[in-house]
Amino acid sequence: MTKKVYEALNWASSFLTEHKRDANAGEILLQHVLNMSRSELLANLHLQLTEQQQEQWVEKVRKHAQGVPIQHMIGTEDFYGKTFRVNPHVLIPRPETEELVWHALNGIKQYFPKNEPLTMADIGTGSGIIAITMKLEQPDLTVYAVDLSEKALETAKANGESLQADVNWLHGDLLQPLIEAGIQLDILLSNPPYIPLTDKVELSTVVVDHEPHLALFGGEDGLDLYRRFCEQLPQVLKDRAIVGFEVGVGQGEAVQQLLQQAFSQASVRIEYDINGKDRMVFLQM
Repeated sequence: MTKKVYEALNWASSFLTEHKRDANAGEILLQHVLNMSRSELLANLHLQLTEQQQEQWVEKVRKHAQGVPIQHMIGTEDFYGKTFRVNPHVLIPRPETEELVWHALNGIKQYFPKNEPLTMADIGTGSGIIAITMKLEQPDLTVYAVDLSEKALETAKANGESLQADVNWLHGDLLQPLIEAGIQLDILLSNPPYIPLTDKVELSTVVVDHEPHLALFGGEDGLDLYRRFCEQLPQVLKDRAIVGFEVGVGQGEAVQQLLQQAFSQASVRIEYDINGKDRMVFLQM
């Protein structure tokens, strides 16, 4: 006997809570299976599911209980008001990264007030969220996006096409493709891998078993990528430039020090997210 929507949601809520997963996941997955918005779903609580709908949905709920991210099953995640495709080759967009973009857009307005032509790069672009969002919000920017993973770049390119964002996609390691092409930057943004390898055991299976390790881990202390950035940045930054990094909670001061050592004349500040955590470091030359 198939369930009505409200019965199905009640079952999913208790089943997922038992498995220490988000109780609301059942609702998101049911919206996807029924192709309904949240308000449509709530207006149809007494709708009887067909056998096929119920089977499809129960399978997804069980998979999420085992640790498969919801975003991998529905194939998308929203970021800065746009919908991006995601898959196991890219990091699932996080709300903290929206704050990095917001601060960067504000910084550009304050630091480059003359509407001059500016060049920006997003390093370790993943699904392309930073590069694409910056281009859509600031259409006069020339935007480059770099990733070491070809599979990630394929995903980013597909997102760029579907959202009609004109981004230059480059395959390579950190700043190497920009250095080789002689590209000079006004703005550099990055959400690099920053999780210390020692934290691997504490991570949720949803993250550690299903998201790309290349995009998660930053060496023993999580700071390897920032050290490499500090070596390469002088080769690509113009005399007047902004750099914005996302960092792990508690890494703000360490990353601030690395940047200050590399650029003694620059101003380097830590920005806190809406939860009061040190999640971003910005440098202004």
